[in-house]
Amino acid sequence: MTDQNPLLRAPARPLPRRIAVIGAGTIGPDIGYYLKSALPALELVLVDVRQEALDRALARFGEYAGKAVKRRKMTEAQAAAVTQGVRATTDYEAIRGADWVLEAATEDLALKRRIFAQVEALVAPDALITSNTSSLPAARIFAGLAHPGRATVTHFFAPAWRNPVVEVVRARAADPAVVEYLRWFFCVTGKVPLATEDVECFMLDRVFDNWCNDAALRLDRASAAQIDSVASEFVHAGPFFVLNMAHGNPIITETNTLQADVEGEHYRPAPIFRSVATWATVPMGGKTEVPAAVAAAVRDRLLGVLWSQSVDILDRSIGEAADLDLGCRLALGFRTGPLDLMRRLGDAEVSRVMQRFAAERPGMPQPKRAPGEYQRFERGVLVDELDGVVVITLRRPEAMNALHDELNDEILAVIRRRESDPQVKGFVLVGYGPRAFCAGADIGRFPSLLGDAAAAAQYSRDCSRLLVHLDAMRKPVVAALNGMALGGGFELALRCHALVAQRGAWLQLPEITLGIAPGIGAMVVPYRRWPQAAPLFHGMLRRAERLGVEQAHEAGIVAELAEDYPSLVRKAIARVHALAGEPRATLDGPVAIAPFEDAGATGYSRAVTAIIEEAVAAAARAPTLAAALEIGYAAFGRTACTAAAREGIGAFLERRKPDYAQTG
Repeated sequence: MTDQNPLLRAPARPLPRRIAVIGAGTIGPDIGYYLKSALPALELVLVDVRQEALDRALARFGEYAGKAVKRRKMTEAQAAAVTQGVRATTDYEAIRGADWVLEAATEDLALKRRIFAQVEALVAPDALITSNTSSLPAARIFAGLAHPGRATVTHFFAPAWRNPVVEVVRARAADPAVVEYLRWFFCVTGKVPLATEDVECFMLDRVFDNWCNDAALRLDRASAAQIDSVASEFVHAGPFFVLNMAHGNPIITETNTLQADVEGEHYRPAPIFRSVATWATVPMGGKTEVPAAVAAAVRDRLLGVLWSQSVDILDRSIGEAADLDLGCRLALGFRTGPLDLMRRLGDAEVSRVMQRFAAERPGMPQPKRAPGEYQRFERGVLVDELDGVVVITLRRPEAMNALHDELNDEILAVIRRRESDPQVKGFVLVGYGPRAFCAGADIGRFPSLLGDAAAAAQYSRDCSRLLVHLDAMRKPVVAALNGMALGGGFELALRCHALVAQRGAWLQLPEITLGIAPGIGAMVVPYRRWPQAAPLFHGMLRRAERLGVEQAHEAGIVAELAEDYPSLVRKAIARVHALAGEPRATLDGPVAIAPFEDAGATGYSRAVTAIIEEAVAAAARAPTLAAALEIGYAAFGRTACTAAAREGIGAFLERRKPDYAQTG
């Protein structure tokens, strides 16, 4: 069975040491820059038939690295590593010895086949071969290969060095281990791989290309500027703006022609794409006046084609529902995923729009199930089962796996659904990707609670529903910290039965920097579980000090350290088995902790610091965990009424540094 989380198991092969990218036009150099940024020691070969394209590609590497240094995203040394070890050549012989050859040439099937015939003659039989095509099925591209098991499509999205999404196609002739390795590789290097079946246009281009095509077909009622204005409700940039930016008219013609030839005339591209080079539209974020009836017609058409393609993808199992919504947001710039839009607008509205779409666009896919049936999936978690342990992966890559209400509820729902299963020994919580277990909690509606202590305290209680459930669980839950655990993410880990961590991860309670106190247990639980480490927690609460997991291990907070993600999960699973059936130590009863010492000015709010210190001391004296948590909720509510909270939250939302000098 394929793991939902591609990082759970050790990879079948090591990281590549030498990669060749064929095609130095638009996307090839961007793919190369991503690869070198992720693997600075990588030997990268750029191949193209035009020397001028190669020269521009090398110049682009320098420009990207220079901008990264100016923005303090890279050091000078890191930038040098990215731009060194890159060979740009017109000689295909340079491909020899590559562990992976990635083609990013023109969307021309005959050309791609010639390229891969040449490539296969130069590389080892087990070298990976992939194409960056956005529409041509792998079965067509690689039909002539002697070793098709190592070949598939890896579809990047522009700009490839920054856009996190890569579609990994399950080519029918490809070895499943190759597909899983590619999913692992992209995930471990910071991308978000989405697996799709091997059909024309795969998953996300079906959405984008037909979104653009139907926008062009709707030019019978509205201008490009008007359509983009209406589309701004759903996307950050309208279809015609994006087509201008990507010079995408020929692409829509090619991809929709391909889809029409295979799936029917209703996919035939709008003829206007062949006669227009650029569109007269509004700037991104801009709008123009649109008559109400025209706006309604455009809106219904855009929603109709979006949902038509989405339900077709799910009905034909081309991709997974969560991947579809995530990909539309991250790769295509939708404000909300198409399935979330269906849920938000309701079944009746979906049915109305689809009935109108069926009348206007006969032949286009329609739902084969009731609208609500498409909502039965987890949006923010991946669920796997290994050795009798349910592994729940927090997957919100756009927010570094930060918690919000829906994610909390999804974790809780999975646990409730499986905890009574006698075959399940326990649970592991881990974060998606190489950087974060969980980067805290979204502020959400908290700004509206400023000044209302009772409402803020109740908000804190409401946000604790998952944590309180973990407190009462008999089956063990282990937190596997694969990266940073901040604020609410650390508080989630604290409520698990044990913590294991990957070396290099770190913990932090940054709430004091926002002028508030941690609201869901950090002033209570760590002191009751590890009273000997009280001075560490004091520093985390008062000064937002980072705690490395190595130091946390020495202090007894983290039970075990791991070298990499797969071993981290294995150790967490072993810890679950070791804890299964063992009684959990009670956190009731008062606890003696070291007092706070006067450390002088911290640069943060004195008033909030005083509330935190008072709450920690009072909670330590409380007779039960429940009573101590109530003290923490109330303290959180009190900090919500301070001038510091208004300043800190305001500064965060305005992306500026807070000034606590005047707030006290």
